Amino acid sequence: MIEQASTETLSENRTLWWQHGVVYQIYPRSFQDSNGDGIGDLKGIISRLDYLQWLGIDCVWLSPVYPSPMADFGYDISDYQGIHPLFGNMDDFDELLSEVHSRGMKLLLDLVPNHTSDQHPWFLESRSSRSNPKRDWYIWQDAREDGTLPNNWLSVFGGNAWEWDEITGQYYYHAFLKEQPDLNWRNPEVQQAMLDVMRFWLDKGIDGFRVDVMWHMIKDLQLRDNPPSPDSKFNPEDLIYDHYIPVYSTDQPEVHDIVRMMRDLTDEYDERVLIGEIYLPIEKLVTYYGQDNRGAHLPFNFQLLTLPWQSQQIALAIDQYEAALPAQGWPNWVLGNHDKPRIASRIGKSQAKVAAMMLLTLRGTPTIYYGDEIGMRDVPIPMNEIVDPQGLNMPELNVSRDPSRTPMQWSSEINGGFSQYKPWLRLPYNSGRVNVEVQKQDPHSMLRFYTKLIALRKEHAALNIGTYTPEYSDEQLISYVREHSDSKFLVILNLSHRPGYFRPRNGNYKGTVVLSTESERNGMQVEDIIALGGDEALLIKLS
Repeated sequence: MIEQASTETLSENRTLWWQHGVVYQIYPRSFQDSNGDGIGDLKGIISRLDYLQWLGIDCVWLSPVYPSPMADFGYDISDYQGIHPLFGNMDDFDELLSEVHSRGMKLLLDLVPNHTSDQHPWFLESRSSRSNPKRDWYIWQDAREDGTLPNNWLSVFGGNAWEWDEITGQYYYHAFLKEQPDLNWRNPEVQQAMLDVMRFWLDKGIDGFRVDVMWHMIKDLQLRDNPPSPDSKFNPEDLIYDHYIPVYSTDQPEVHDIVRMMRDLTDEYDERVLIGEIYLPIEKLVTYYGQDNRGAHLPFNFQLLTLPWQSQQIALAIDQYEAALPAQGWPNWVLGNHDKPRIASRIGKSQAKVAAMMLLTLRGTPTIYYGDEIGMRDVPIPMNEIVDPQGLNMPELNVSRDPSRTPMQWSSEINGGFSQYKPWLRLPYNSGRVNVEVQKQDPHSMLRFYTKLIALRKEHAALNIGTYTPEYSDEQLISYVREHSDSKFLVILNLSHRPGYFRPRNGNYKGTVVLSTESERNGMQVEDIIALGGDEALLIKLS
């Protein structure tokens, strides 16, 4: 049923929920604490669903809530079919799913198929002996003849990616922490086991998955050394991941067969979605849509997360991405997530509204990271309070992800209304005035700007499923037109702090400003050469 629907989606002008909807990522530890332990949980999320509905969210994506030793805060899973007691239990999850659906929203789970916890029963069996039936479920390798490591692959979190196991006298591979051994996805039993995990949750009624590090899942069969990066600022002895280009440890051709298996299973269910986390250049990213569009529905596009905030570079990237999309491929855009600095910290508070308008007016599915809608910034975490393993393993690089994972700022109450108890990470000093409660009352706030943008996006098909046509860009501005049927909008974004001038290339434009970052300009008529203030963005309904 869904297979037919997904291949006919655009040709019959029928869009699915994940094409016109807005996705909202929740980091469960930091959203809402309901039981006073300082850690967010499922009941806390349930208590805030009305807020998400008011905001205009269509789909909630949860970072992992499975049982885990928490070496990497849930991305080291010890049971794929359970709920960690920190977050509640399966009854709580079932209630959350029901409450999400009752509000007309969807629920996505994080799937972490590349690696498990070293405490997962599969790995405990695999590690028990070389003859164990699950030995080949993970990537085990002898040392080289000279006794050195199997190859030069490094961990994303720093250090070598091979861990010696004294019991069985071999190394196992871990792309991340040593507590996160990588599964051997070349083994059909592993493939079937993970498909069974997917089926378990899909049978429960979830609406799809965001697949963690999708491009890591298959490794080079020969385990060849990665070449050094010509741009590396590090010495080999520093054991910093970016010293090498991971051409053999990631993005192998066979990964697309695995993604296709996942898609085939997903398509057995009605209107479910498969999203892939993939940090790759555009030309490689789009291959994850798969042959005949039978791969991931949405390979995550992180251009706005990784590029410098420079208008001509971003305008070029938007056009390159649009041009590279396969015929039926649906685009998507992301400004922030749990692994990267927050958008308001990367580009500054004055540009955060400009970024919001870009995210919510470009063609494709937008994903909002919790708290970005109120302009939350990275919180300075004292060195002795850092808990993120990436930050602890490489303290000299200042790469801890804790600053962007701090508790949601709900109100002027103690701990921002997140918890009555000391939160697992501290909140900023200004959470008493930068929060949902305060911004709901302020018509000029970031939150109210987001709600207006999302409402306009829902009201006008041109802004969610309409065509995208680039108009004009220079060293300050990006502009484009969104159009559907007889509805047409011009978007002008000033990515600089200085006044700029929009000069139309394709004839004169005339219309009404329906939303500006400077609300006093809303409702004004504009035409011809349009002047913008620094840090200003305009959404113009054309006559």
